[in-house]
This record gives sequence, structure tokens and C-alpha cells, in this order.
Amino acid sequence: MIPARGFEGREVAVFGLGRSGLTAARALKAGGAFPVLWDDSVSGRMQSEAEGFRVEDLSQADWSRFAALMLAPGVPLTHPRPHWTVVKAREAGVEVLGDIELFQRTLDRLPTGQRPRVVAITGTNGKSTTTALIGWVLKQAGIDTHVGGNIGIGVLALPEPTPGAVYVIEVSSYQLDLTSSFAPDVAILTNLSPDHLDRHGGMEGYVAAKARLFANPRGGAVAVIGTDDGWGLETAASLVGQWPVISVSTRPSPLGEAAIMGGAGWIEVDDRLIDLTAARSLPGRHNAENAAFAYAAATTLGVDHDKVVAGLMSFPGLAHRMETVAQAGRVRFVNDSKATNADAARQALSSYDRVFWIAGGRAKDGGIDSLVDLFPRIARAYLIGEATEDFAHRLTDVPHAVCVEMDRAVELAARDAAVTGRDEVVLLSPACASFDQYPDFEARGEAFRAAVRRIIDEEGAP
Repeated sequence: MIPARGFEGREVAVFGLGRSGLTAARALKAGGAFPVLWDDSVSGRMQSEAEGFRVEDLSQADWSRFAALMLAPGVPLTHPRPHWTVVKAREAGVEVLGDIELFQRTLDRLPTGQRPRVVAITGTNGKSTTTALIGWVLKQAGIDTHVGGNIGIGVLALPEPTPGAVYVIEVSSYQLDLTSSFAPDVAILTNLSPDHLDRHGGMEGYVAAKARLFANPRGGAVAVIGTDDGWGLETAASLVGQWPVISVSTRPSPLGEAAIMGGAGWIEVDDRLIDLTAARSLPGRHNAENAAFAYAAATTLGVDHDKVVAGLMSFPGLAHRMETVAQAGRVRFVNDSKATNADAARQALSSYDRVFWIAGGRAKDGGIDSLVDLFPRIARAYLIGEATEDFAHRLTDVPHAVCVEMDRAVELAARDAAVTGRDEVVLLSPACASFDQYPDFEARGEAFRAAVRRIIDEEGAP
């Protein structure tokens, strides 16, 4: 754990007692602060009390005694309306911050020679894979590397800083909204497309939240930005002159800055072509872009070309992200449950010439309208969750089955794929949030994995 510094001997209100909130409370306590915790959930309060924390109804508290409000990222800061704790904090002149800000302030208190370096990754899609891939490449190169943040382990639960270490941190727009001094050494924006618009008041607010990653340029820091979308390109252009910018794109950079190009199965850096076709966990154009971000980060931190390439080739991949969970006969089952919007599903659909596609859940704005150009790749679609009816209407000219439940979708898709006599892919890439049927995308992916395993165990190759 990283003891959070800067609030020694003072009370800090903590609201939201999920993973990041409780971790922050532990870190504050370890750093000498007196955290005062509250949550609307009785179970969260009970767990906090069991750990010996002070639990107090913050709606009845005197807020003038608090040095800060540590807010969990899932709690609304501004939209659709500020949470009542935010209102109370602002009325009392109490600053509102999150775990990433606590992390940065703690690093800032270290002597210069003892500070670790930080790689921070954000974006609409690809940030988790990019984070894990960078962490893998750095570890394979022998660097003391800690990976966490919005992926896996909360940032303050990572090991204490040591000289020469590198923290590779995934940060969400919610977390960035709660930062003011965050200053990574390598700041990566993978891409931008509409997402979480209700929490940011629209696309302008969402882009502004992501751009907070670049709010505090420091000497030697580098920005690495995906510029294939207009929002990413505008963000990169706005930073020229403030940051050294490396663009990652499928085409030459229009900025005149350093660039890494990538396409399905390859990336090109300084006229060096890196063949990724042997990297089994990096299929498709989007994974080539993830590899390009990892290459830029690792080389910026001093890893040589050959070691970076070796790390890319050996990357084992992440669960629920283009993950092959089984091969039965000539049918390959791919779990891409992390595809919670159409743009993410596009990356998966684009990676295969033909798929038996399981899709649906709680649809985002626009549904699957943007995927119409990929419909010819769909041999048949199997629709689940709340979006079943809307997606069926949109897929009128595409063979599809209304399944509603995951087990039925996997059963039908496996059967249909097995009888073609060809190499086939059954792909779960929902293009939807999971919250209609599952607590999160991980649970949805595990349900897919379990359904595949049942079919194989009970029937052999489908």
C-alpha cells in the first residue's frame, strides 16, 4: 500500500466505500490522516466498521472540520447533478479529490531522486489492454513495474514507491475529473468516442475530462495520442508547443510531430516495420494501435527496440478482451465482453472476415447503427438482454435469433457454427453495457465462458 501524504493529523471525509474508496481510506489512515467514512450502502458501512474505521453520517456532519472530501469515482461530481456530499463540501470550502490526486500528491512529496516514473493511460476504448501490455513489456525488460488504477488493483493499493520503479496506471474520465495536479511522465490517450455522456454533460465535457491528463506538463514528459478520431486529433493539436507529442494513427500524422503508424498485423516506427502477425494476443488493427502505444511508452522510458518487440510478441492478453476461451473442432470461441459500446465492438468485428455474433445488453446511444458497414461479416447474430428487440429491428436483413439469455445464444451459435464445415468464430462482443443482466462486463464474460464449457463438456465439439 502507498500511504497517502498531505493530510497528516487532519480529518478527511470519504464517501463511496467500494474498492477505490476503501483503498483510499486505508491509504489516508496509513499516511497519518483521520478518515471519516460514509456510504449509502449498509454493507459498505459495516465492512468499514469491521476494519476499525470511523463511520459517521456525513449528511449530519460539520463540514468545516474536514480538510478534504475523498470521493469515489462512481459518485457524480457535476452531472446529472452534483452529489450531496459535493454540494456540502463546496459550501464549506472543502476541496474534492480522488485517489489519483492522492497518489500524485504523495509522489510530489518524495525527493526528486526517489520519485518513480508514471505512465498513465486513458481513452474510450483500448485503455485496459494498453495498460496491461505496457506493464508486460516493461516487466519483461527487467523494470520494476506496478500496474493498477482503473484496472485490477486500485492505485493506492500498489506497493510503495521505490527509485527506478514505474507505475502504469489506467485512469478513467471519472478519476480524471477529480484531479488537479496529476502529472504523468508518459500520458496516453488511446481514442475518443461518445461514452459516459450523462456523467459529463455531453461530449464536450467528456473530452475535457480526458484532456485533464495533459493539464500539468513537466520537463521530460511525453504525450502519446491516438489521432484517427477528430477529438483525439484536436486534443493532440492543442498540446503542440506544450508537450512533445507522439501521434498513433493508421495514416501519417498531420501535426508534423513524431508518429507511429499501425494497421492489422503491423506497426511502423521510424521506417522500421514490426510484424505482429505472430503475436496471437494482438489481432486486428485496434491491437496494433495498442502495441504502438506500448512501443512509444516503453522506448520513451529507455527500453530498446528489440526488447520492446520481444515483449509485444509474448503478451498473453487480457481476459474478456478478444480472449479465445475455447477451440472445439473448427469453432473458436472469443470472449470480448469488454466491448460495452459499438465502437469497441467494431474493433472485434473488424478482426474477422466472418463471425457468429452474440450481442446485446443495455444499449448505449446510437445502438449498433454505426456498425452497418460490418453487417456483411455477420453469418448470424444472437441477441441478448434489453437491446434484443431494438437490435433485431436494426438487423432486419442480417440472419439473427432472439435469444434473450446467454446460455441460449451460445448454444445456438455453437450449433450453427459447427455445421458449416469451415473454420468459424463465435464472438461475444456485446456493443452494450452489461447492467441489465450482470453486475459488470467481467461477470458477463464469465457467463459466456461457462456456457461454452458446458457445451464442450456435455457434447464434445459442438
